Amino acid sequence: MTGGGLLVAGTTSDAGKSVVTAGICRWLVRQGVKVAPFKAQNMSLNSFVTREGAEIGRAQAMQAQACRVEPTALMNPVLLKPGGEQSSQVVLLGKPVGELSARGYHGGRQQKLLGTVLDCLAELRGTYDAVICEGAGSPAEINLRRTDIVNMGIARNAGLPVLVVGDIDRGGVFASFFGTVALLSPEDQALVAGFLVNKFRGDVSLLEPGLDMLHGLTGRHTYGVLPFRHGLGIDEEDGLRVSLRGTVRESNVAPPVGEDVLRVAVCAVPLMSNFTDVDALAAEPGVVVRFVDRPEELADADLVIVPGTRGTVRALEWLRERGLAEALVRRAAERRPILGICGGFQVLGEHIEDDVESRRGQVEGLGVLPVRVRFAREKTLTRPVGEALGERVDGYEIHHGVAEVTGGEAFISDDQGHSLDGCRVGQTWGTHWHGSLESDGFRRAFLREVAAAAGRRFVPAPDTSFAALREEQLDRLGDLIEQHADTDALWRLIESGAPQGLPFIPPGAPA
Repeated sequence: MTGGGLLVAGTTSDAGKSVVTAGICRWLVRQGVKVAPFKAQNMSLNSFVTREGAEIGRAQAMQAQACRVEPTALMNPVLLKPGGEQSSQVVLLGKPVGELSARGYHGGRQQKLLGTVLDCLAELRGTYDAVICEGAGSPAEINLRRTDIVNMGIARNAGLPVLVVGDIDRGGVFASFFGTVALLSPEDQALVAGFLVNKFRGDVSLLEPGLDMLHGLTGRHTYGVLPFRHGLGIDEEDGLRVSLRGTVRESNVAPPVGEDVLRVAVCAVPLMSNFTDVDALAAEPGVVVRFVDRPEELADADLVIVPGTRGTVRALEWLRERGLAEALVRRAAERRPILGICGGFQVLGEHIEDDVESRRGQVEGLGVLPVRVRFAREKTLTRPVGEALGERVDGYEIHHGVAEVTGGEAFISDDQGHSLDGCRVGQTWGTHWHGSLESDGFRRAFLREVAAAAGRRFVPAPDTSFAALREEQLDRLGDLIEQHADTDALWRLIESGAPQGLPFIPPGAPA
């Protein structure tokens, strides 16, 4: 028997599809429904490694957590990792299969992946009571409809009802809802069941006349109006857009436990990937995280982080062009704390030999860590466990670079004290492990070291649980759906599909 399904589409990128999908998933699982997330094709620099060693988008990993299930490659069969404005690495069923230009991908490769995508969705629907699918961008991208495998292409082939989410905080939500439907073909329109308003501020009664008129114009209901709430973003990113000042989640963090705060500056390198690594720091009371792109912004930082990047050599050049490289070298010599993660670890080393990512051959690094990096064609995708600073560390690795450490101290070791990853020299640390700061004991121990080196009277909170904060966040998303959406009508959609007899709205898709 095939389980029910729903496609959550959006009027635009960042309309709230990922958040709404996670919220519906958490609401369903609390009703006892066995549910899984699905996104046929994701474009993101934030990725995650499943237990079987497959790379998928972090948003789908978080949605799986909302479902209380283990993430798998089936939930995100196609992942595109941009390497610039013109090309992306294509990750298929968790493994990289090559680089393609946008024209090459949309010109033929994408459509060939439809069978794989549908097989993954069918397997999930055969296993779960419901599968909540997330679209990408807008379903009304008429220039891409012929080869679409993530919006109406998947909805048509799998017979999924479609819920269109609109961000009213941006303005123009009624025009966006109407225009989205009116630009679809009659066959596609028949699957668009209705709308969901996201990020509404104010009195809903003032919005209701517009919703009634929208129903009169389209014959489609609005399934809910979700109020604006701070701190509800999950690990999402579409394409190359990264808000350097607003990436860290807004949350109600308690005041510092000690007398001082700890200031963390994150270098906003090009093609920054897995910048979610710093979310665990931002959740700590008394830790202030900001993204920086000028050397003077490092001056008052107690810790500087060089994060992961999809373009290590390009990031290195950017650091030098901006004057940040010189500031980092000077900072390391002064024994002021620096942490390099993945690509950030690589740029801190002596040299990089890259015939894979940038194809630039040997490039000199910043030389503050005794590390030589060689890019391998095979990507490392693992979920390691180790120890550092006397605490357990869990992480995940996603990188082509292989590090040869020739000196310094081991950073992360096994239970026998043998080095597993990274190194440390003075107050400069480097590791390939993403997600290590989510290990509560290690994060506290690391922050104590940083505070001591920086001369700050900062004390880590003894009871901050990052995993618990994630769960609270997902429960808040479930609450939003439960309290502000028509859940009975949503369940009918998931179980029975789009209502019959939905009217066609002209002009429809161009011939």
